Amino acid sequence: METFLVIAVLALVVIAAASALAPKIGVANPLLLVVFGIVVSLVSVVPDVHIEPEWILAGVLPPLLYSASVSMPTMDFRREFTAIGGLSVVLVVGSAVVLGLFFSWVIPGLSLAWGIALGAIISPTDAVATSIVKRIGVSSRVVTMLEGESLLNDATALVLLRSAVAGAAASVSLWSVVGSFAYSVAIASVIGVFVGWANLAVRSRVEDPTVNTVISFTIPFIASVPAEMLGASGLVAAVVAGLVTGRGAIKRLSPSHRIAEEQNWKTIELVLEGVVFLLMGLELKAIVAHSIAEDHGFSPLLYALGALAITLLVRMAYVGVLLLASRRRTERHRDMRPRLDAAQKRLDEHTADPAAFPGGPGAAQRRGPGRGRGSDVQRGQQGPQPRGPRGARTLERFNARLRRMGADIDYFMSKPFGWREGSVVVWAGMRGAVTLAAAQTLPADTPHRSILILVAFIVAVGSLLLQGGSLGWVVRRVKPSVESPVEQIAERRRMLTLLSEVADAVPESTEEGAARPSRALAVIEAQRAALLDARNDGTYSADALTNALAVLDADQIRLEMRGEASDAHE
Repeated sequence: METFLVIAVLALVVIAAASALAPKIGVANPLLLVVFGIVVSLVSVVPDVHIEPEWILAGVLPPLLYSASVSMPTMDFRREFTAIGGLSVVLVVGSAVVLGLFFSWVIPGLSLAWGIALGAIISPTDAVATSIVKRIGVSSRVVTMLEGESLLNDATALVLLRSAVAGAAASVSLWSVVGSFAYSVAIASVIGVFVGWANLAVRSRVEDPTVNTVISFTIPFIASVPAEMLGASGLVAAVVAGLVTGRGAIKRLSPSHRIAEEQNWKTIELVLEGVVFLLMGLELKAIVAHSIAEDHGFSPLLYALGALAITLLVRMAYVGVLLLASRRRTERHRDMRPRLDAAQKRLDEHTADPAAFPGGPGAAQRRGPGRGRGSDVQRGQQGPQPRGPRGARTLERFNARLRRMGADIDYFMSKPFGWREGSVVVWAGMRGAVTLAAAQTLPADTPHRSILILVAFIVAVGSLLLQGGSLGWVVRRVKPSVESPVEQIAERRRMLTLLSEVADAVPESTEEGAARPSRALAVIEAQRAALLDARNDGTYSADALTNALAVLDADQIRLEMRGEASDAHE
């Protein structure tokens, strides 16, 4: 017991020291931990380290993915969902198949099914790239793509791995794999939505921030464990629960609860990520020694280098497709913008003077989106104006839809995704914890199991050191676009104007004594509601909204603490 405590304390000290040292020397924290683990494992007195993969897959990844998804801006996630879905599903499957063909060709006696299994292990990327690009500073579109990809591609890889292992023992059809994946994602999504909703419902009734945070620690497992028991993806369930929680927390949870939860989860993230990358370095020695004992020579190294090159080439090809799709979408948005402005202007005039316009957007709204020829913008100028309260709500929904469409177009037009941003996305596709754990789940009777595990580890460690160590240099060389300071200042001014107008519209309190603090809290609530409406419309960037909401939270906590102090003195 004492030995375990000493090792645990030393590990925490190493993780903390690496986190403090990394920014000063310009190296990502995970890279330092991997290198440190490798160096320590070479010391003769250090025993071989082996961790059961289920501890990583079921115990570490769900809370890490849940924490990342809670902080993911849902507005940007929605906008980039097509790219994220392609990177998480299409690219993972394509990479696994191409790698499977390569491995079955170069490794003697390895069937295509086992080759695809190893390809599925190597295909998913790690979230470590997100922390690196955030520190360097790139477009928020790139960050959203990389973060969203790392949230979802793990599930695709694990489902594909499971199907490939089953296919190695018996014939498995393509449709059975597709059906398994669809079932896994669908069931996990339902469970995640329910757990996320229940999480907010329960925690909104808990007053103690400490108890509230403790409950939040259980949510990723409450989502992932039932999903796994039903044969679905526990990782997807944890991610969906986090997205639901992150979107609704601002409305349902108090600022003190959210801030306490955020700080505690940052600590959990730091420790869990540090442990995973430290173990990667420590385990490599035993895996290499096992391969040397079986006299594989340098073949695994050559296989791994070939696999690493293939993953980059396949990723480059797919990102090239994304670039073409992004260019075409930009052209469509450029053509659509004038029509959208005209429809918005007509709608505003219609709202101001309904009697002057017999037609309106009501008929188009009743027909529903996507029916008939033409876009929503074109259909917005047809049909009779709905009347009564229901018609007013229909009109407001349509108006909000137009505002959201306009904000989405402005987002894509102001943040282009060109070859510079694509180069960063390609080079940031490094492997990590999932590859580490999934490789060790291969059955004991897997052909050339020791070679496959060693290849997976070399690819993971090599991509972390090579791509992670040079990602900053690549970003400085290609110079991707970043948010313009002028545009950020203009956006802040617009936001301050909105908040000022909302504050002026809050009536003065008629109560005596506590009139000032009560009105101040009412102003904060009204401003927060206005910002959440702007988030739904996509009016402001996610970073600007996050910063503004954080300021409102701090002001509310300050006022509440002042009120508690006044009550204590009385």
